[in-house]
Amino acid sequence: MLSACTNTELGADVPKVGVDKVDAIAARLPDTVTRAGKLVVGVNVPYQPNEYRDARGQIIGFDVDLMDAVAAVLGVRAGYVESAFEKIIPAIQAGTYDVGMSSITDSKEREQQVDFTTYFNAGVQWAQRAGKPVDPNDACGKKVAVQATTVEHTDEVPDKSAACEAAGKDPIQIKPFDEQTGATNALVLGQVDAMSADSPVTAYAIKQTDGQIETAGPVFDSAPYGWAVPKSSPLADVLRAAVQHLIDNGQYRQIAENWGVEDGVIAQSVVNGAVG
Repeated sequence: MLSACTNTELGADVPKVGVDKVDAIAARLPDTVTRAGKLVVGVNVPYQPNEYRDARGQIIGFDVDLMDAVAAVLGVRAGYVESAFEKIIPAIQAGTYDVGMSSITDSKEREQQVDFTTYFNAGVQWAQRAGKPVDPNDACGKKVAVQATTVEHTDEVPDKSAACEAAGKDPIQIKPFDEQTGATNALVLGQVDAMSADSPVTAYAIKQTDGQIETAGPVFDSAPYGWAVPKSSPLADVLRAAVQHLIDNGQYRQIAENWGVEDGVIAQSVVNGAVG
């Protein structure tokens, strides 16, 4: 059985970046957040290396360190509340959380429900068992693991499967898992032929499985990650300003490099940056 994909040793070694409050940006926070002294952040785990629990049960990861840095700029703290992925956006709409943070792809469809502050750029990356090649553009009839409700589950792999059927071929057998670790384990154990996940997640899984799985094809369908907030909330632009401050002073890149995800750094944060 695979144990490496739940390895948390990386998180134990990642240093925190010290960040100072910026009064001019903090002054723009909604009064409710300022009075509470914290941002209530809904998050789904595990999705290594972006958000997951370490050996002590603490939620850590690249997303977490960046959100902690943004909260420091705003003079508050981030309070993380674990949630099922598919419940985060409804909870934002209901006012349960201030922010939704779970490697959420900013899409035009999701922008109808919430606003997003972009903070990272990720593509889709398939993985296969070592020495057992799979072509993501011709995976007809193959079993492909995904994390349930991610864009790979709802859009990317179903679109590829539909193309198979349109060409008269067998559809892709899509195998959703509640957690990414389940999808990775299924691939390592040979229960599926491939998996599809966001590029930093696949890269991390490959690193943690000691050569048992490898990339299948290039990164494609690059799109921004965004933090979700209620529609028309002033918080979206406040978060944007805080991220941009960290981008401009170099601390954002340092956080990304600490987690080995610098390939996805952005030069400018925007509100609602969906590319399609």
